[in-house]
Amino acid sequence: MSDTSPIRQSWFHDGLSSDLGVVHRIEEFLYTGRSAYQGIEVIRTRSFGVCLVLDGKIQSSEADEFIYHEALVQPAMIAHPEPRTVLIAGGGEGATLREVLKHRSVDKATMVDLDEQVVSVCRKYMPSFSAGAFDDPRTELIVGDFRKFAEESPRTFDVIIIDLPDPLEVGPAQLLYTREFYTAVKNRLAPGGIMTVQSESSRWYDLQAFVAIVNTIGDVFTRTAPYQVHIPSFSSLWGFTSASETLAAGVLSREEVDARIERRVKGLLRSYDGQTHTGMFALPKHIRTAVEACDTVITDASPLSVY
Repeated sequence: MSDTSPIRQSWFHDGLSSDLGVVHRIEEFLYTGRSAYQGIEVIRTRSFGVCLVLDGKIQSSEADEFIYHEALVQPAMIAHPEPRTVLIAGGGEGATLREVLKHRSVDKATMVDLDEQVVSVCRKYMPSFSAGAFDDPRTELIVGDFRKFAEESPRTFDVIIIDLPDPLEVGPAQLLYTREFYTAVKNRLAPGGIMTVQSESSRWYDLQAFVAIVNTIGDVFTRTAPYQVHIPSFSSLWGFTSASETLAAGVLSREEVDARIERRVKGLLRSYDGQTHTGMFALPKHIRTAVEACDTVITDASPLSVY
């Protein structure tokens, strides 16, 4: 990596769009390298602590990763009546796995990640993110192509959590946001199962990817429920989508969510509870209007690229 790269300066520039970015003061470079698939950096920033950066984009930060990972995992886990088998796509930091394993009902959590180096780097330099989840006897870690796994495995799962990188034009994830991909994922769900997908930014000026993902998932599943939370280290609202043939995560009441957390979750939830759940699914009118107006379906022949 050249000395002129933004990651090599005392300030790191994180591009939010082609017209907007945020700069972070760097205190320390903990790791810089490149796998067969992507650039990997771990930096310590003044404002957000230790951050994972892939291909120049912040993926998660020590200060607020709990907001992102609880929002990604907990609504689907709580919506399912008794999740015993869970499949995770990506999630190299191990924080998605950590959140899944907080549920007493889980017998096995299978995590499939393409990039073994990301997992190794995160375990070494960011151990608080996984908090021992990789060593839990319920964990099964598979290094491999998640799409291939979804298309070829005969196994089914109660809950599937998709925590994949942004579909960059030059990145490996473009074909992991298409109708064909979500169809393969649907086939891995057990009867009564539910899936959740990180669905890109829901910023008011940058909704195209979010609404296209929501619409594409809705082309495959009977029930879809988009939602959002604010992620401070992303300087953005961030979108997610839950999908199922039978379950509707967004309709659970505040009281029911809190009761299920009390019965089923072991360990602290710092962000997610019944009140948070209700707010996450209460999308403002301009986003609901954009979702309803979208007719884009992402396909293998016409994949999504956010940059």
